[in-house]
Amino acid sequence: MDILVLGAGAWGTALAISAGQRQRVTLWARDAAQAAAMAAQGENAHYLPGHRLPAGVRVASRAEGEPRALAQRHDLVIVATPMAALRQMLVEVAGCGRPVAWLCKGFEAPVSHPYGLLGHEVRAEVAPQLAAGALSGPSFAQEVAGGQPTALVAASDSAPVRDALVAAFHGPAMRVYVNEDLAGVEVGGAVKNVLAIATGLCDGLALGLNARAALITRGLAEMTRLGAALGARPETFMGLSGLGDLVLTATGDLSRNRRVGLLLAQGRSLQQAVDSLGHVAEGVYSARTVLERARRLGIEMPIAAGVVDLLDGRTSPHDAVAALMGRDPAAERG
Repeated sequence: MDILVLGAGAWGTALAISAGQRQRVTLWARDAAQAAAMAAQGENAHYLPGHRLPAGVRVASRAEGEPRALAQRHDLVIVATPMAALRQMLVEVAGCGRPVAWLCKGFEAPVSHPYGLLGHEVRAEVAPQLAAGALSGPSFAQEVAGGQPTALVAASDSAPVRDALVAAFHGPAMRVYVNEDLAGVEVGGAVKNVLAIATGLCDGLALGLNARAALITRGLAEMTRLGAALGARPETFMGLSGLGDLVLTATGDLSRNRRVGLLLAQGRSLQQAVDSLGHVAEGVYSARTVLERARRLGIEMPIAAGVVDLLDGRTSPHDAVAALMGRDPAAERG
């Protein structure tokens, strides 16, 4: 199988390494200098140092072809860019006639609407005929590149897309489940990043394991409410792309979003926290769009609202926690 991965960040590189053990993979970098360095060094020293590219991975750049032309020469196209670049990349590969899947998680910043869109909603606007979906689930790039056991979800309303993702990535160290509920899988991937910032804040303030468990549980309820309002199936949020991804991102030491919360609790500014990561923390950029979409749908998300107030400097870490604990009593109905 010939796979094209568009985007040579940590996650795109990790999947290329994983698939490259068994498949032929072209790892495309927008920056020609980065592509040349990766080809020469045999690894992505900037985003994923220490993990060698297997023989099945070839590095390319725009100098060797535009994404659409490259896509037409491959069996499967993986868009491994941040959410901010998904729209343009889908425009570039529209009409390629190949299954396409994106890896990014979050809501796009408002472009054509007063609110942000999920990946499948962006696809519906710019490439409605494109057979596409998302590959999501609880996964850290370093562990996937290192061949550690991982389970992901191939989500699409197109059976050929789901089948292609399974054929490409299912292997000895990676199990790929399929799910038709693309909306649910995408909501889970978007909201868990915001909730991980809240959990990092909780841990950074040393509030204890009881508080962490409460945040994760009530955060899952917020995620499920928003997903249901967007047409998702509630059971999706009890699976890998919901509860699974939330637990990993909210508790794992490799989580960039959790790290943001930890740094804010230590008194760092948001800019200092983001600059220290060296990678994108999608929760920082999607928190406002998550909350705005929820408000337009009449969905209450107090944890997400607290994160946005904190990121925007309207509250302090201690006051954000006090506001959540000071809410009126309520029945636990999800």
